[in-house]
Amino acid sequence: MPSPLLAAPGAVPADPAGPDAGVAAHYGNPFAEQRALDRGLGLVDRSHRGVIRITGPDRLSWLHSLSTQDLEHLPAGATAEALILSPNGHIEHHLILTDDGTQLWAHVEPGTAGPLVEFLESMRFMLRVEPTDVTGEFAVLTLMGPQAAGAAAAADAVAATDAFGTDLIVRREQILSAAARLADRGAVLAGTWAYEALRIAGHRPRFGLDTDHRTIPHEVGWIETAVHLSKGCYRGQETVARVHNLGHPPRRLVFLHLDGSEDRLPGHGDPVTLVEGGDYTGFVGSAARHYELGPIALALVKRTVPVGATLLAAGLPATQEVIVPPDAGANVTAAVRGVRGVAPRG
Repeated sequence: MPSPLLAAPGAVPADPAGPDAGVAAHYGNPFAEQRALDRGLGLVDRSHRGVIRITGPDRLSWLHSLSTQDLEHLPAGATAEALILSPNGHIEHHLILTDDGTQLWAHVEPGTAGPLVEFLESMRFMLRVEPTDVTGEFAVLTLMGPQAAGAAAAADAVAATDAFGTDLIVRREQILSAAARLADRGAVLAGTWAYEALRIAGHRPRFGLDTDHRTIPHEVGWIETAVHLSKGCYRGQETVARVHNLGHPPRRLVFLHLDGSEDRLPGHGDPVTLVEGGDYTGFVGSAARHYELGPIALALVKRTVPVGATLLAAGLPATQEVIVPPDAGANVTAAVRGVRGVAPRG
């Protein structure tokens, strides 16, 4: 469903065949929009994301048992990341969660809310929970920048805040009015190009772009933010525990500084190869032009690729910056951050 903010002055729609269809790629000046998100106050229309609401007194303990995160101790107003894994430990869903004291809210990648709710429905059994896909009723707007916290406090919305920004869950019919109120407080509209550039620069993977059907949490660094290593059993836990205690993940997420001499970016899924020998090492997930760093990307490469090796991303020379170290797993103690605002146990 196209966002009403596409009618804003200067709005240029995102690629209709891409993952951000339905919202603006930019509003005329992507680099200025990045600066607003990074240094001031910016508002990103992310109303294309799926929104799920879970009601019922068992909601936290129930989702705790199904996901990778400790949610039994999630205080009202706190924010957490969680994963739903396959029985083999592969990532199937990535959720941003907050509980308002009576309901648990989650937002997920576009097009994934329906399948996620279908899975959750199959796991209800006799528990007092009611998961609902409310994407048609609610939307996500994201505030970023040093002034975001103050602006978010004045917004009439469910807020999920972490170190990257504040996600506001608003009713769809209130998108325009919410954006207008935030503009009155100085918020600059920013498109997905600006958001993605800062996300990539922040080493934050995106499910479905920087992952594939074989990705496990250790490979992309979600073991630190979305997995609680001391909680009880959940689907896929055996793989998480085995890699963490006994082995290493087969691949690792890297940040790439791309050669800017060519006026192009690698596309999602383009091959990453070694300059010396040309051996295939992985694939490009996301790429963007950053207002200070220039062309950048995230890629998932083989663990054994030397961290100092120069790579080619779709033929573009690229130097690596380590996100997930080659020895992640058995010989690394992860800095488990767990739920925002809650000290992890264990």
